[in-house]
Amino acid sequence: MLQPKKTKYRKQQKGRVRGKATSGHTVEFGEYGLKVLEGGWLTARQIEAGRVAIVRVAKKGAKVWIRVFPDKPVTKKPAETRMGKGKGAVEEWVAVVKPGKIIYEIAGVPEEVAKEALRLAASKMPFKCKIVSREEF
Repeated sequence: MLQPKKTKYRKQQKGRVRGKATSGHTVEFGEYGLKVLEGGWLTARQIEAGRVAIVRVAKKGAKVWIRVFPDKPVTKKPAETRMGKGKGAVEEWVAVVKPGKIIYEIAGVPEEVAKEALRLAASKMPFKCKIVSREEF
């Protein structure tokens, strides 16, 4: 699964997801992309599940780009632990995704194969997504 090799700080605060994506909101590399319509956190497991779904349908000829990287640590305290005693240990890594961000791109396959692969990947995502093509931009 994806996670940074090294970070300056082990833990981060939650933060807020506000506004629309100002970068990564157009299809740059492939022919078709999966665009996020809502903001939120995308875990490393969800990113990997989407990638596996795309690769299973698209087979060998496809080139797939993942445009997000989980670089934010999320901490959790153990169950049935009393309050206090500091912040919990890092449990997972997430990518902060704003509305309009392209998370996957695909090229090298026919349109119907690409759309089916992206549709399956969209079903793995925790928010609404839309399939877009390079021509739309």
